[in-house]
Amino acid sequence: MNKKLRGIASLFLATIIWGSAFISQTLGMDHISPFAFQAIRCFLAVVGLVIVISILDRFKKDGKTFLSRWADPQLWKAGILCGIPLFLACNMQQLGLAADTDPGKSGFLTAMYIIIVPILGIFQKKKPSVMVPISVLLAVCGLYCISCVGVTSISTGDLLTIACAFMFAVQIVFVDKYAASVDPLRLNAIQAAVCSVISAVIMCFTGMPTVKSIVDCALPLAHAGFLSMGAAYAFQIIGQKDVEPAAASLIMSLESVFALLFGILIMQEPLGFWKLLGCGLMFTAVILSQIPVKAKK
Repeated sequence: MNKKLRGIASLFLATIIWGSAFISQTLGMDHISPFAFQAIRCFLAVVGLVIVISILDRFKKDGKTFLSRWADPQLWKAGILCGIPLFLACNMQQLGLAADTDPGKSGFLTAMYIIIVPILGIFQKKKPSVMVPISVLLAVCGLYCISCVGVTSISTGDLLTIACAFMFAVQIVFVDKYAASVDPLRLNAIQAAVCSVISAVIMCFTGMPTVKSIVDCALPLAHAGFLSMGAAYAFQIIGQKDVEPAAASLIMSLESVFALLFGILIMQEPLGFWKLLGCGLMFTAVILSQIPVKAKK
């Protein structure tokens, strides 16, 4: 398979999983605090990733041991640099939902990283494709149609979610920088561990969950941990090896579309004209962003 197609496929898989996990994150908030949810979710991801890594290592013939493959300063630097903005982004999103931001508006504001990533790329002297600005404009219009038609005010939760979008953009930029040079599964395990540890420390001061509350949201935690944090973020890292950040962020913004589709299938949510139009604009934006355009000399 062509490398770019493989990268696009990996990012699509990530967005499908993230879209389904939005329901798990919302349900989990009924039982435990945002920091507790993130701490346990990310811990489960680390456990799952370490098991998968240990199995895959058995098939490698490079003479290294399981532990020696972790002894890479570049890997730990990348994991920490990706993990800190990921911790901030995930918890700001959860706090926004816990405050007063409804899930639809949260999805729209979170996906605003599609605007921030190309801007950050300019500071890195990475000029985006000619089609990217057009695609971003279409995607923003599509996201608004899906999530925010009729919304006229900005709340405290909304401001937290906007900050979350900026942190996700920073995490995307760091993944782009290190994805090609380190083991993607180990990178994901370390960034998830960073997110889990910091969330757990704050959880100790903001309210410990009870055993019953954890059991009550076991399924949302397992889904958000093993699949969303474990598998989907690994797919993101693998995909960003072959897709430039601005185009990758547009593909990942389809999370909002898949969240809508899963909401229709599982939560019996209605599909109106504006949401249907928004989905069409989003998919059009992603397709346009992948069209190669030769720059004029």
